[in-house]
Amino acid sequence: MTKELKKPVTLQQAMTYFADSDRAFQYAVELRWPDGKVTCPRCGSDKHSFVSTRKIWFCKGCKKQFTVKVGTIFEDSPLGMDKWMAAFWMITNAKNGVSSYEIHRALGVTQKSAWFMLHRIREALKSDTTIKFGGPDGGMVEMDETFVGGKIKNMHKNKRPKGTGHSGKPVAGQAKAIVVGMLERPGRVRAEVVFERTNAVLHGIANKHLAPGTTLVTDEWGGYKGTDFVHEIVNHAESYVRGQVHTNGLENFWSLLKRSLHGTYVSVEPFHLHQYINEQAFRYNNRATKDNPLDDRDRFTLAMSQTAGKRLTYAALTGKGQGAD
Repeated sequence: MTKELKKPVTLQQAMTYFADSDRAFQYAVELRWPDGKVTCPRCGSDKHSFVSTRKIWFCKGCKKQFTVKVGTIFEDSPLGMDKWMAAFWMITNAKNGVSSYEIHRALGVTQKSAWFMLHRIREALKSDTTIKFGGPDGGMVEMDETFVGGKIKNMHKNKRPKGTGHSGKPVAGQAKAIVVGMLERPGRVRAEVVFERTNAVLHGIANKHLAPGTTLVTDEWGGYKGTDFVHEIVNHAESYVRGQVHTNGLENFWSLLKRSLHGTYVSVEPFHLHQYINEQAFRYNNRATKDNPLDDRDRFTLAMSQTAGKRLTYAALTGKGQGAD
């Protein structure tokens, strides 16, 4: 076996490598337990026996069986790790995302299974939001909001909401969802879906995610006025850049997000929008830069390392209805 197959660095090599279910299983075990010490996800015991024919362990502590999938987003999935890992590689390294139909064709699973797989992967890609952005020495943090959804002009006239749908508080039934984002320079981003962009909502998000002493950069929208941070404003009616005061970094992220939503996924339910934001934020935050030259394998390995302790059931995902992509 070549060195490249042991450590795939391209999609072609990854597909060849993970086509072998035994090799994919071993790779998954090494990523799940990098120190080589397999422990029971239920009781934490390292006393167990391995049944190689079924690829399961029998824990001598809690007297229960477990697999590499237990306690991860893969739990209860009938699909093999070969398909899961190929899907992980594809979605983490496709700049504009990968549709469920493409996964369906490439991996030979049903479109419904592919759709569920991608949403479970997006759950794993969710970043840690407990560490706050900025601070006295943290530089500037850009904050902005955007609207995501179908164009109102394309709706039937009987279903169009009154007004533009761009007010501070959304009109009931409006076509667009509101997404608020923050970008800590030089380039880490967070974003979340909100129902309105009022002073209370925007201040609450800023206080939750920004450390005291942060310099906050926004446009002229009145919802940001009166924050507890050093506040720099760029008035887009006059200019888009005033020295270091601009929101161009976050505007770039919005462009990438909308390109994937409009070009790859086409139809995204507002109920699922936060999952697609998780996906794009992961790729953006782990893109290759001069100071952090990540490659495809690095992004894949990082994503796989975040699968434990997360679970997304089909019932929780679908809620009142199922989206499409």
